[in-house]
Amino acid sequence: MSVNRHVNELSVIQKAYDLILWYIPIINRLPRDHKFALGDRITTGLYELHAGLILARYDQERIKRLELLNGMTDVLRHQTRLLLDLQLIAPERYHHAAGLINAIGSEIGGWLKEQRVKHEATR
Repeated sequence: MSVNRHVNELSVIQKAYDLILWYIPIINRLPRDHKFALGDRITTGLYELHAGLILARYDQERIKRLELLNGMTDVLRHQTRLLLDLQLIAPERYHHAAGLINAIGSEIGGWLKEQRVKHEATR
């Protein structure tokens, strides 16, 4: 494993961790009717994304896992936009969350591209 790739993998895991720390208190303050529907889905998605990134480091078939994680970031983007459109989150918080999610998505995309290149080179 190259040092740069190792650092990038740890970086995306840390970004997902930081997103959880930032986002969960906001989710916990949602009105009850949204907290236990959309809020729980977002919370579960965040935890699954973080766990999936950790597991991807050890997965021999990373491409499929990374594709799934890439899709999970897209779901989080849409759920976060729903919070904004339902006026459950301030626009400033929405933009911050969207920026964090996009950064994670970009790193997953880079990791996925690297794995595809590596896979093609071994064929």
